[in-house]
Order: sequence, then structure tokens, then C-alpha cells
Amino acid sequence: MSSAGIPAATTPATGRTAGRHGFWQRALRHRSFMIGGVLTLALIVAAGLSFVWTPLSPYDMDMANKLAGPSAKHWLGTDAFGRDVASLLLVGARASILVGIIAVGIGLVAGTALGLLAAAKRGWVEEAIMRLTDFSLAFPAILLAIMLTAVFGAGIVNAIIAIGIYNIPIFARITRASANAVWSREYIAAAQACGKGPFAITMQHVLPNISAVLIVQITIRFAIAILAEAALSYLGLGTQPPQPSWGRMLSEAQTLMFQQPLLAVWPGAAIAMAVLGLNLMGDGLRDLLDPRLARAR
Repeated sequence: MSSAGIPAATTPATGRTAGRHGFWQRALRHRSFMIGGVLTLALIVAAGLSFVWTPLSPYDMDMANKLAGPSAKHWLGTDAFGRDVASLLLVGARASILVGIIAVGIGLVAGTALGLLAAAKRGWVEEAIMRLTDFSLAFPAILLAIMLTAVFGAGIVNAIIAIGIYNIPIFARITRASANAVWSREYIAAAQACGKGPFAITMQHVLPNISAVLIVQITIRFAIAILAEAALSYLGLGTQPPQPSWGRMLSEAQTLMFQQPLLAVWPGAAIAMAVLGLNLMGDGLRDLLDPRLARAR
């Protein structure tokens, strides 16, 4: 207790420190968060490592050793062109992370702005934004990518745009629902009574109080973006040769299932582990950042 009879942990500086310390204490005990964090970290490390080192060049072909099994030289074997599969997997992680970061970033920035505007203005503005999001959700990412491909051609840029546009209405709806709950609180009425305008209230009170919901949604949408990029590359609409991609590795392996089934196992396992890791981490963050769930645990 301080000399004024107030616990030391309630002062601004120590309160933040105690909060961070308590969060990480609970995080280390949360199984889903830890497993998801390890898998997500492995994805990031694989992508980062590929910029400075790979077992062999993922672009060099060796037709004499095509469809070879795992060996000391080729840890995971080779593909139909004699390229090292381990190197392809490492470099392919770059495309997954790149698409996830940019596509989710597009959805987060644009969708959050629209959701906050809808909650702050209400009336016809909210109705127009919600109907626009309903219309956008009628076009799945893959269908939107096919439309963009027909006009501009296949490529990772169009895949990112398609996935990003699909994320906008999702973030907008989640932001609007969460923001509406905050706008109904008593401290918002107090801020309005003090003369604060909608923009100031949104930035100072609403956005900080819905940040936990957005953080959880980012991890979930990141996982879906990785899955969508793999699906688009599988269909030939995403990452284009010679740039490695997990989805295109699966596509190339489908005709070789009886000759070398491991070619489909490795990229499939990489996609599954990346998506599982992000989903588990998102589930853990939801538990850790929700005060009610945090107290229950």
C-alpha cells in the first residue's frame, strides 16, 4: 500500500507493468495460445530464413534427380523438375505471409474505418455502409479473383486485392457491432456532455476499447488469407512461376500422387500447420484479452 492508502499497482506506470506481467503469466499457461504461437513463429522464421539461406536454390532444376525421395542432399526430396522441395517450402512461406499481411491490412484499415463511421453517424450512413458490406459479401475471394484475372491477368497482386476486398466488409461489420456496444456505455455519454465530438470520442474511447476484438480478428483473417492464397495459386490465379507457392506445389503434385505422394504431403502439411497455428493463437488471444474469460481462467 502507498502512503495514501492506494495499492501501488493502481498507479499508471506500475498498473501498466502489472497488467503486462499478468497477461504474459496467463499466456504462458494458456495451451492454445502457446501452441499457436510456436507454430506461427515457425512460419515467420521459415519465411525470414529463406531470405538468407535455403538448403539449395529453389529455382535450379535437376531433371536427372526428379521425383527423388528424401536424402542427405534433398531433405524432403525433389519435385517433377528436380527442384529441392525443402527450399521450395521455405521460399513459399514468403508468399503466404506477404498475402496475409497486405490483404488483412487492406481489410483492417478500410473495414475498421467504415465500421467506426457507421457506429458514429448511425442513421442512413450506417444503413448505406451495412448494405454495401452485404453486397460485397456476395462475391467470395475466389470469385473476385477470377473476375480480376479475366480483366488484368493472373498474379499475386490480383490475389492480394481480391482477398483484401473480401476482408473489408468482414472487418466493417465486426467493428460496427463492437463500436455500437461501446457507444451505449455511460462514459461515452459523459464524454459527449464534456463537449467531445464523434471523431474525438471514436479515437479516444471507442477504438481503444474494441482493439482486442480487432487483434483477435486479425489472426483469424490472416489464417483465412493464407488458405485463400493457397487455393488461388492451386487454381493458377495466385503466385505465378517461377516464384514458389504452397498452393501451386499442391497443384503440381496432384498428377504425381502414385509416383511420389510426399510431394502433396509437404505443402499440405505446411498450409495446415500455418492455419492451425494462427487459429489457435487467435483463440488464445480471445480468451486472454476478454476480461470475463480472463477472470474465469
